[in-house]
Amino acid sequence: MTKNCLECGETLIGRIDKKFCDDYCRNSYNNKLNRATNKLVRNVNNQLRRNYRILTDLNPNNKAKTSRTKLLERGFDFEYFTSIYTTKAGTVYYFVYDQGYLPLDGDYFALVKRT
Repeated sequence: MTKNCLECGETLIGRIDKKFCDDYCRNSYNNKLNRATNKLVRNVNNQLRRNYRILTDLNPNNKAKTSRTKLLERGFDFEYFTSIYTTKAGTVYYFVYDQGYLPLDGDYFALVKRT
């Protein structure tokens, strides 16, 4: 009974439990298998990185104030953040890793850095 490579279909020689003819076929097969999942994760991570970079640029002294317009012009997406911190007083901060923002009255935000 002969087995064929799951990726390219070549006849396999060697171990009885072998599934691929070489590392290239194994990697190619697994990359195709995980492509959809990897794309979603890659897109989310890219947006989180962009949000983090924007907050870091606008908050050089670890405490600043900015407008919604300034954030949006740079490509900030308010739907992507890594955690929410609620103080005892009920104030809600949104964090992208260690950079956070607090919605203020109007279209302004207080920017903070968690230490």
